[in-house]
Order: sequence, then structure tokens, then C-alpha cells
Amino acid sequence: MDRAADPTGLTSAEALRRLAEHGPNAVAESAPPAWRAFLAKFWAPVPWLLEAAVVLQIGLHEYVEAGVIAALLLFNVTLAFVQEGRASTALAALRQRLAPTALVRRDGRWVRLPGAEVVPGDVVRLALGAAVPADATIVSGSVTVDVSMLTGESVPVDAAAGASVHGGSLVRRGQAVAEVTATGAGTLLGRTAELVRAAHPRSTEQAAIFAVTRNLAIVNGTFAILLVAGAHWLALPTADLVRLALTALLATIPVALPATFTLSAAFGARILARHGVLLTRLSAAHEAAAMDVLCADKTGTLTRNALEVVDVLPLGGEARAQVLRLAALASSEADQDPIDAAVREAAGSVDGGGARLVRFIPFDPTTRRAEAVILDESGRERRVLKGAFVAIAEVAQAPADARRLADALSGQGHRVLAVASGPIGDLRMVGLVALSDPPRPESAELIATLRDMGVRTLMVTGDSPATATAIAAKVGIRGAVIAAGAPPESIGPGDVGVYARVLPEDKFRLVEALQSQGHAVGMCGDGTNDAPALRQAQIGIAVSTATDAAKAAAGMVLTEPGLAGIVLAVREGRIAFQRLRAYALNMLTKKIEIVLLLAIGLAMTGHAVMTPALMVLMLVTNDFLAMSLTTDRASPSSSPSAWHMRNVTLTALVLGSCKLAFSVGVLALGLFRMGLDAAGLQTLAFTTLVFGSQAVLYVVRERRALWHSRPGTWVLLASTADIGIVVVLARWGVLMEPLPWHVLGTVLAAAAAFAVVLDQVKLRVLSALKIA
Repeated sequence: MDRAADPTGLTSAEALRRLAEHGPNAVAESAPPAWRAFLAKFWAPVPWLLEAAVVLQIGLHEYVEAGVIAALLLFNVTLAFVQEGRASTALAALRQRLAPTALVRRDGRWVRLPGAEVVPGDVVRLALGAAVPADATIVSGSVTVDVSMLTGESVPVDAAAGASVHGGSLVRRGQAVAEVTATGAGTLLGRTAELVRAAHPRSTEQAAIFAVTRNLAIVNGTFAILLVAGAHWLALPTADLVRLALTALLATIPVALPATFTLSAAFGARILARHGVLLTRLSAAHEAAAMDVLCADKTGTLTRNALEVVDVLPLGGEARAQVLRLAALASSEADQDPIDAAVREAAGSVDGGGARLVRFIPFDPTTRRAEAVILDESGRERRVLKGAFVAIAEVAQAPADARRLADALSGQGHRVLAVASGPIGDLRMVGLVALSDPPRPESAELIATLRDMGVRTLMVTGDSPATATAIAAKVGIRGAVIAAGAPPESIGPGDVGVYARVLPEDKFRLVEALQSQGHAVGMCGDGTNDAPALRQAQIGIAVSTATDAAKAAAGMVLTEPGLAGIVLAVREGRIAFQRLRAYALNMLTKKIEIVLLLAIGLAMTGHAVMTPALMVLMLVTNDFLAMSLTTDRASPSSSPSAWHMRNVTLTALVLGSCKLAFSVGVLALGLFRMGLDAAGLQTLAFTTLVFGSQAVLYVVRERRALWHSRPGTWVLLASTADIGIVVVLARWGVLMEPLPWHVLGTVLAAAAAFAVVLDQVKLRVLSALKIA
């Protein structure tokens, strides 16, 4: 950077030149227009299949069916579109952290300018309570800045002449003049924003949807090609061949799959919201189920981000109460200093002892101490000093063991203050005061509960290794401590328990490294420095006291104090996973069977046993009503949930083969025993598929025997509606050839008996494939 700036400030002309060279002091924004993001949703595997079906329907002049499919496509796309925009929201919150205005020296005089107009080389004034407008170096004066939301350090940092301060930190004490060294994307806050923009979380939900679609396309695509080839060999008319291909295509499309995932997440979000957990990204409900590693920030997440006095060691025979009383006299009431506030609060219940404050000299970052002049009970004037141990030891007599005691307290992760008192010229150290940011009361219980649920917790903090290790021991985090630097590429959750002295990019890289090892990673934090990692993790969790940037980057926000919402989210996520896996297994079983039934039916009868219109009707009366599984009763697993789509697909193949045998048997009875014509066989095939699908639904909804738990109310209502609609349409011949009551009743009874047999097959398959 050009360092040729005059301490008296830049000229307006030079500032304009540098603004053109370096750009505004803001986070750049580049988001596509909403209409383009919406149209992009039509470019994905499931929409492609639906779009192809619409084109074929229009080509056959079946406009009603084409309209129904187009409506289903629009429904899926709209649901997906409204859940997007998380990264842009996070960037907007980060932009707000940059100071909106700054006091800048231009043309030899102080002027207040928009923060975006600050340039490298500008001279700025840092006042009490103000936000630092950009990264800068102190030229004169001294300040104490709160950087907890930027670096994770729980104790304010003192900065005197020559020290650096970061944009976005808050001045808690003092005032100074500083020269700007970096603006916009070049600042620590700007680099954090760039990481948020670059973050691309690996969604287990999207991976599951893709895997289901892929496996279904491979299996059914192969059968569909063979089906069309066979129909061509049988010399079917071109129009019938196109209708058969369209029917096979509709049979393959998992049309309700994306909507089912969204509905399941919305149902879980409603439950979590009642318990103080807000999902800012609906898929977070499902990501929580897969989480096996939780990276937790220390300050403000596992701890309260509020300093308090945890120990007082009297020296030289002084009483504990007297040490606290003297420390409080040397603490400011007016400043926003958290150390002074903690000392005064701890001394609040201590009797004043009759001492009267005569003069107070605030803490000076240069000398690293504060001073008070008091009149004691006898009216004698005495000095009281409070500050860093080294600073007090330089001007006061210290007992021989004072250094050892101070080092022991520091080794426990505490901030140590020394207190000295006595007549002018005869000061002696009277005690040590240890301060710490204590763990939240529920942190240890949370970590133990997550461990029992198969989730390992890692502490990730910008604080010192000593402080981090001390807190980790109190909350039950086990493992080695790694300090500073980028994480090893091969790092796993078993290799480390605490990761200390980290920058925002280090947290981000740690999450990436764990994900590259195949872990589903959660990140829990509260600060701006946590935003990139919160965005990159499969599930980012912001606590109730988090900054706007952290909340915007996270997929889940705890709206009430405490961390109990994390355990609840994991439990509800695993319940939702069981429901979704039941839906996916039910859907795959039916889809695999239908294409094979079309092929076998064609070979048996010489014509298609299903029409495109009946297939569209099945999508509405069967696939979408099966979405009721997202509200079904289910119990969570005791370990992180994983799809294992290979095993799910194998299970569906076995169950689909059993259902195929049932449907082919009923179709054979209709053809050879009842002598049904082509239209009657199509109605029989349709009702058999629907009633058989109901049998499959009740079998796969429960991992144990089908009667082990009662289905949910909405499942029973949807099932009754499905059967009722189909019976009415089939009996009165709406959109199909009518069938007599006794035929419909027989098929329904046979489907119920089939469910009992299929349940035994399911239990053996799940046991063999170890699906829990």
C-alpha cells in the first residue's frame, strides 16, 4: 500500500484518486436478478423430466394432462425458489458492520464522511463507543477495542501508538488518531465477507434427491428403453407407441420428491419454532439429522461472553473483601469497560469500609494500569493501582510467591489483574483478581448429550490455547489442542478437541477439511468471524446473542438463551429423516414396479395396460397424497442419519419385485379368469397399483413390524381419501372403464393380505442390509 500519507490527512483530490484505485470501503455485491434465479430452477433433473412430459402431452393434444403436469412443475420450482438467498443476506449483514460514517481528516480539517468513502492513507479519529471504519494503525493516543465478534477473543484488546486495529471492532475506552491501512475487501471484515460469498455448503438433502433421481433413472430408464423397443417390435401404431413412452416417462418421474422434502422441512420448522429454534434455511432440519461433528465457537457460544471475577487471591495478609474493595475503587463507573464492570459487580456486596474516592485516573493502555487516590478510614491519603501483573510489579513491592500465583491463574485461562495499595512512594501488591468468561450452565450437558447421540464436539476459537483448554475441560471436550495456522488437510474429529488462535478463514478451512473426510459438519457460533464457517457447514447454528452477520449466514438461529435447541434440532431432524426415507423407499418401490408392469402387461395383452391420463391421475391421487408420510409418527435413531442410497435402492428392488408379482397376478386373473377387455384391464391395473401402493406405504413407514406403531392422523386421512377417490372413479367409470363392486372389494382385500406378507419380506431385507 502507498504509505506516503501525511499524518495531517489527505487532500480531497488525493482521496478521490485512491478511491478510484482501491474502490469503496464496502463489501462488493453481485447477486443475479430474481427472475434469473427463478428460471434457473427449471434446469435440473426432475424439472427436465416434467418438461419433457409436458411437451409430449401437448404433442398428443392432451392439454388438460399437460396443464396438470405443468402445475406440478411450477409448484416444485416455486417452493425451491423461496428458500434461497442466504448468502446475499449474510453479505448484507456484513456490510452493515462497516461503520456507516467516519471522522476523517481531509484538507487539514476534520469532516464526517460515509464509511464507504474512507481510503487507505486516510487519518481517522477513533472515539469512545465508535466502530473502527477500516483496518488502521494507531498514530497517537490509545484505545481499548472489543474484537470478540471479529476474532473470538473474550477480553478487550489494548492498542497504543503503532498497534493495529481492525475495521468493525468497537472502541470501549480511550480515543486515538489512526491511519487507515486497508479498506473494503482488503480488511479482515472484508476477507470474512469474501469467504461467505465463496462458501458452498455440501447439502446432504440435495445429494439424497440427486441419488434417488439418478438411481431411479438408471433402473427405470433401462426398462423403459426395453419396453419401447419391445412395443416397436410388436408393431404398435406410432400414436400408441408415443403414448406408451409418455406413460413410461411419467411412471419414472419422482414428481413429488422435491416438494416432499420441502414439506417435511416446513413441518419440522414449525415444531422447532415452538421451542425457540428458527430455521432460516428449511433444509437445515434435514442436515441436522446427518451431523456427526459439531464445531463450536467458544466465546459467546459455549461461554456467556460476559467476564466475571472467578477468584481473588489476597497477598501479604490482606482480606479477600479488602482486595475486591480496593480493586473496585480503581475501576471506572462511566466507561463501557467489561473488566471494570465485572470487578465492580463482584465487589457490589462488599462493605465500602469507609474509604472515600478523591481522584480517579482511568486505565491507560500505555502504562496498562488504572489509579485511584482515596482517603482511608483514618483520613490518610493512599494510592490504589489496578492493572496487568507486570505493570503493577514495576511500581509496587510484590511478595515472593506473587509471580508463581499469577502464572498459575493465567495457566487456567484466566485474565489476571494485580492490585496494589499504600501511601505515595510505598506501594505494595495486596492481591490478585482472576477474571474469566465462564461456560454456559448447559454447555457440558449439551456436549455429553451430543456424544451419546454420536456427535463429536470440537471447540474452535480465536482465544488463547490456555483459555480454550481450561474451558474445554469444564465442558467435557476431549482431545488434543492445536494452536494457530491452517488445519491439516487430513484432519479428523478424532485428531483434535480444541482448535485455538484461529482466524475466520481457519474456521472455514477446518469445516472444509472435515467435510472432505466425509463428515456432515455443524458449526455453532455467534460472531462475525464465524460467518464463513457457519455458511460452509451443512448446518450453521447461530446462538440468540449472535451478530446479524452470523444469523444471516446460519441455517438455524436459536431465539432463546441456551443451547438446548441444538439437541432438539438433531432429534427432530432424525425423526424427519425416518419419514423421508420411508417416503423415498415407498416411491422407489412403486416407480420400479410400474415400468416393469407396463412391459409385462404389454407382453401379456398386446396393448398398454396404463394410459398417460391414468398415470397423471395416479401422480395426483397417489404420489402427492403419500406426502402425508412427512407428518407420520416416527422415532429418531441413536446415531447420525445417512441415506446409503445403494441399500435403499436394493430394498426397493426387492419390495418392488414382490409388488410386481402381486400386480401381475391380479392382472392375469382379470385377463384369463374374468375375461376383461382392454379398457377393463387398464382400470384393473390402475386400481391394483393404487391399492398395492397403499399396502407398501403401511409396510415401509415402520422399520419394525407394520403394527408396531399407529400411523399418523394425516396418513390415515390421506390413505382413506386415496382409496375413496379411486373407488368412486373406478366404479362410476370416470376417466376409465367401470368395474363392479365385488371386483374392487376383492382387489382391496387382496392388497391388505399382501401387506402382511410383504412386511415379513421387509423385516428380513432391512436386517440383511443393516438399515436401522
